[in-house]
Amino acid sequence: MPRYKTAAQLVLLLSAIAMILLGIRLGEAETVLSKAIRLCMECVGIG
Repeated sequence: MPRYKTAAQLVLLLSAIAMILLGIRLGEAETVLSKAIRLCMECVGIG
C-alpha cells in the first residue's frame, strides 16, 4: 500500500475519533439516541 494512502487513512481515522468525542462531550449522543428511538417507534407504529 502506498505510504500516502496509509497516512490519509490515519488522518481520517483520527479526525473521525475526534469528531465522535466532541459530539459526546457536547451532549449530542442523547439527541441522536432520542431521535433514533422516535424513528423506530414510528416505523413499528407504536408512536
